[in-house]
Parts: sequence; C-alpha cells; structure tokens
Amino acid sequence: MRPHVLEIAGGCDVGETLAAFARRRARGLCVLGGSGTVANVTLRQLAAPGSTVTFHGRFEILSISGAFLPPPAPVAVAGLTVALAGAQQGQVLGGSVVGVLMAASPVLVIAASFVGATYDRLPLDESLETGGENPGVQGNHHLVNVSPGGPGGGSGGASQQEMALLNLAQNSLGQLPPEVLAWAAAGNRPPF
Repeated sequence: MRPHVLEIAGGCDVGETLAAFARRRARGLCVLGGSGTVANVTLRQLAAPGSTVTFHGRFEILSISGAFLPPPAPVAVAGLTVALAGAQQGQVLGGSVVGVLMAASPVLVIAASFVGATYDRLPLDESLETGGENPGVQGNHHLVNVSPGGPGGGSGGASQQEMALLNLAQNSLGQLPPEVLAWAAAGNRPPF
C-alpha cells in the first residue's frame, strides 16, 4: 500500500483523472478524502432508480471517497461518492457521481494505492468451490492485478497464485531488513 497526495488541475474531470492514474500505474486506488472546488456535477438520484440530476454552479468538496481498480475488474465497481456545499446558495448535496465531476480549481485528493487487488462476487457460492490445492478458493474469485516479481524476485517460497490469494505482491515479502526493528529487541526506547 502506498499513500498519495494527488493534485488535479482545474478543468479536468476528477473521476476520469483518478481512473486513468489507476490504469496507467496498474494499481488499485482508494480515495480517502479531498478538497477543492468543482463545477456542474451529475449525481445519481435515489428517488427514481436509474435517473440522474445535474447541479450547475460551483461547489466546495466537503467529502469525497471512492475506489478504482485496474482491468480486468468491471468498470461498474469503480466510482466516486461526494458531499458538496453550494458556494452561492449554501445548499449541501451528495451522492454517487455518474457524469463529469469537473475541477473548477485545483483539487487535492488523498488516496492509497495497492497492488494485488482481487474482485470477488458475494455471497460466495459453495458449489463453485474448487477441489485443488487451495480448497478455500472460490470460483468467483478473480485476480485483478499482481505486481510483476521478475526473474529472481519474490520470496521463493510461494507461487504467484498463492501470493495473489493472500493479496500480496510476489516481491513484497522480505522487504524490511532486520535492522528496521532492531530497537525493539534492544529493550530501550529510541531517543526521539
């Protein structure tokens, strides 16, 4: 997992920019929060299924969250949810973004990216259970992305499939050298 502070320039579609970032980096992206001003947002209307409503004007982001997974995850599982405050009328609105969320000024987004994302359909179907080496793996479990370990990389003890099941990149084990936690074995607190 890697933290990110992303600045999206004014005039860009916030959702499309974040989705493109996740696709180009081949990483999943979890949007934790953000700030800035957006204009003319289209949100899903809960009162009538399938209908949308567009709000015109400038709105300050109160809250933003969402997730974007790289292919082959379905596009329908990605998206943003926002809470916005109207700059002129003081109205507060929110919901799932279904159209363009245009940045009216630079928008800062706090996000975490990750590799080895999986996409599962729930509830798990007992009849789809495989009978191979990993009996707990369901037939509706799909690997979205695994970080390439390359030749000679990885831990050497687990296959790429096993690492994907643990939601770990092949080369992520053993990255911390022993001296990182040497102060814990010494019994003394570090002087900071």
